[in-house]
Amino acid sequence: MLAAARIATQRASLGQSAHSFRHSQRAFLATATTDSWKPGKSVHGYTVVESRHIKELELDAIRLKHDKTGAEHLHIARDDSNNVFGVGFATPPENSAGVPHILEHTTLCGSRSYPVRDPFFKMLNRSMATFMNAYTASDYTLYPFSTTNPVDYKNLRNVYMDAAFFPHLRELDFKQEGWRLEHENPSDKDSPIVFKGIVYNEMKGQMADAGYLFYSKMQQYMFPGTTYAHNSGGDPANITDLTHAELVHFHKTHYHPSNARFYTYGNFPLEESLESINSKLQEFSPITPPTAEKIVTPFESPRRVALTCPIDPMSSPDKQTKMSVSFLTNKATDTFDGFGLRILSDLLTDGHASPMYKALIESNLGSEYSANTGYDSSTMVSSLAFGVQGMKTEDIAKVEETINNVLKKVQQEGVDPKRIEAIVHQMELGQKHKTSFFGMSLMQGLSSGWFNGCNPVDLLELNKNIERLKTELATGPFFQNLISKYLLNNPHKLVFTMTPSPDYGAEVAANETTRLMGKTSVLTNADKEAIYQQGQALLKNQEKVEDVSCLPTLKVDDISKKAKTFSLEHSAVGSVPVQWRPTSTNGITYFRGISVIPGLTPEQKQYLPLFTDSLTSLGTQKRAMSEIDDEIRLYTGGIRVSPFLSTSHSSIDRTEEGVSFSSYCLDRNQDRMYDLLGSLVRETNFDNVDKLRTLIQGNASALSNSVADSGHVFARTNAGSHLTPAGQASELYGGMTQVQFMNVLSQKEDLSEVSQRLKEIAALAIKRSSLRLALTCGDDQMSSNEKVVEQFISRLDATPADATAQSAFTPSFENSFFELPYGINFTSKCLRGVPYTHEDGAKLQILASLMSNLYLHREIREKNGAYGGGAGYAPTGGLFSFYSYRDPSPQKTLSTYQDSVRWVLDRPDFTEQELAEAKLSIFQRMDAPVSAAEEGMVVFTEGITDEMRQTHREQLLKVTSADVKDAALRYLLDQQSSHCILGDKQK
Repeated sequence: MLAAARIATQRASLGQSAHSFRHSQRAFLATATTDSWKPGKSVHGYTVVESRHIKELELDAIRLKHDKTGAEHLHIARDDSNNVFGVGFATPPENSAGVPHILEHTTLCGSRSYPVRDPFFKMLNRSMATFMNAYTASDYTLYPFSTTNPVDYKNLRNVYMDAAFFPHLRELDFKQEGWRLEHENPSDKDSPIVFKGIVYNEMKGQMADAGYLFYSKMQQYMFPGTTYAHNSGGDPANITDLTHAELVHFHKTHYHPSNARFYTYGNFPLEESLESINSKLQEFSPITPPTAEKIVTPFESPRRVALTCPIDPMSSPDKQTKMSVSFLTNKATDTFDGFGLRILSDLLTDGHASPMYKALIESNLGSEYSANTGYDSSTMVSSLAFGVQGMKTEDIAKVEETINNVLKKVQQEGVDPKRIEAIVHQMELGQKHKTSFFGMSLMQGLSSGWFNGCNPVDLLELNKNIERLKTELATGPFFQNLISKYLLNNPHKLVFTMTPSPDYGAEVAANETTRLMGKTSVLTNADKEAIYQQGQALLKNQEKVEDVSCLPTLKVDDISKKAKTFSLEHSAVGSVPVQWRPTSTNGITYFRGISVIPGLTPEQKQYLPLFTDSLTSLGTQKRAMSEIDDEIRLYTGGIRVSPFLSTSHSSIDRTEEGVSFSSYCLDRNQDRMYDLLGSLVRETNFDNVDKLRTLIQGNASALSNSVADSGHVFARTNAGSHLTPAGQASELYGGMTQVQFMNVLSQKEDLSEVSQRLKEIAALAIKRSSLRLALTCGDDQMSSNEKVVEQFISRLDATPADATAQSAFTPSFENSFFELPYGINFTSKCLRGVPYTHEDGAKLQILASLMSNLYLHREIREKNGAYGGGAGYAPTGGLFSFYSYRDPSPQKTLSTYQDSVRWVLDRPDFTEQELAEAKLSIFQRMDAPVSAAEEGMVVFTEGITDEMRQTHREQLLKVTSADVKDAALRYLLDQQSSHCILGDKQK
């Protein structure tokens, strides 16, 4: 998987024993570096290399080396119950056949101790993992998971270790996951032979993503002669050259402890992990890991490369060119230069006040930055790029000249100290603002540098770098020197452009046809028979009922019977209801507001996303947005405004719609945060048509670019839009209707009508009478917050909100198709369900999980070759949905959706183990760890009380096989539904 396949899960409730365990871990952490983990200490086959306390992140970093094999291990000891394990390998590719990516898939298809077909996906439903994934980066492959449950942690660690070091790597699994020749209908010898394979289809979809295509091709020309010139994910044009023998050899040479990095994080004992890992590594003898060329020979002079790309049918035809100017910068081991260049990148590109934004985006030379814009440290030698997309082809020279002029100007005049101060403030705030997945994000941030020779502990020393930065700024023009060294006087510079071609899609299809004919034209009758028999063997393997008892599993009894609750207080400030969550927040105040706007027309709903974006983009009558944006960064963690939509917990035909706005700040900046919020919601200048045009074009471009990567979401949103008022609103706010709407607006010359529509919404939005607020802060900050909240409210519109009743909604059942040039497809089917408080909602949730894991995964992914597919039920939205992702055969998938219902009804009763796994998969999501900022938000946003949540929990736990079949009969069989397909019209 190139993108994370995250799953959410539960925070374990272990009662008194868990309290004692956590208490012992606090003692463990207190002595981690000072006593137990001094450099040179030997423990369970490891030697401690270094241990360091990182005060600003409240953690201890311990670096170890395995004595026998040389495997590196980084442990982050921190009082956090969401523990992380990861094992990774350096996997620099030698070509673009995708061997690292296909190997990542194939290792998860069965191993020595777990000889079942798909242990990874099966473990998704046998654990309480908060995260399970495997992914391929440009030069390494990583297998991480996280969980709060210590038994689960050991189970998953064993499965991951066995998969990584002792996989079966069967040829049939390679054919299924990678690529194969197979009859279109595997059971029909007369059907044509075609290319199939999960990764093959995944990468066809990935290469159809305009941003990914631009970035991957740019890398090829930026780093010629190195491993980075190859696509580690695999280019479909090259994937069909990979053999099973090459895959096995790559695993033998790269998936070895001598080439491995281990990462552990959290409050579980390090000793236990080391002992377990060491026992697995004892089978190996040390080797010299394979090397790859990672250092590019510097250019002697700048280079130019121009390629073509597909046309986007949804965007303006004359503004689809993309370009960038990239510079080779520092080695990964030059950590301080990397720190400085990352800040320089932010200073130049981030925010309304940044010079590149003003010169390239605000000027409307381009609609948004190119996909590679910014500092990229994913390679051994980093790079810094500036570019745009959504530009005219004739402006290529002008954009290049503009980029050079901005760099020269900043080099001569320097950077506003206030903007540097704002970045330092964001770093300070970031240290205090901890998410529930801090350990996982830390690992992801360290991995690239670690695999490229950095000491990962050095990368954690944020305060040291900040102090050195202050010294450098005090003694000289630090950022100007970086510009001179790495940008203005750097011959390793690549000017890369992509222009749309009407023939691009046909050329890609012709290439595939040529490759296919090259392979099929030389097939003998014996070869064809072997292909047919291989297809039959694969079908048999996919249909085989396996004994999976070898896989470890948690039980339903491991699920807490009680939902986790948070202590909330409710009051009124003026006439506005306020929810308070007093808790430890590390000195941060979190604010959220919802303003309900009843009676919005469909046209107004289409404009609502633009309205909410306008509040943080257009500025006010008195102040430019660049000035306001600087203050937002200097005093807050950002201000976010978006459409708000919630379905009633008692009826799926009633909704609450409006605007949601939020921010957070250090406690010392409360007054500044509320002043900024108040200014934006009261004084935004909707007549600023120049900024409005920039915003519209950026939004249109971003929406269009998101379809290739999230097509299944757009398909599902569109299919659901006909069934409930919330589904209809979702389509207007963020579905294909919104994509098309924004692209129409982007081509308007006169925006006066648009400006007027935004003013009309502003007159309806954010009134005192339709407002409710939620604050999360320390007990000692409630009084100070109440005072400034009162001032904030007093300045809002006091006129009564519109009391227009919600119009009646009548479901319709329609099918939609959107033709897109992806060569791959996305599908969805949606049906109406029940509201949150209805007892059948729990049955539908369990049903969706069973259908996905026991039938749809096999039929859509394994047999049909789609990258993903399944079913889901949204208990708060009341929609049952099917979906497929990067699907080569959409019509077949639509039939599979229908067949899955009959499969449920005709099969024997579901076993207790199958039901238990379905319940575990649901409680993973329900009980996922949440940050302090999210505690109590379900009742605030959805109106779902603790009592309702507890009832729903109990309903889930008691669902039986008979309940599931009853739900399928009453809600899915022969019921009216809506469908949507995005993709290739020929399919």
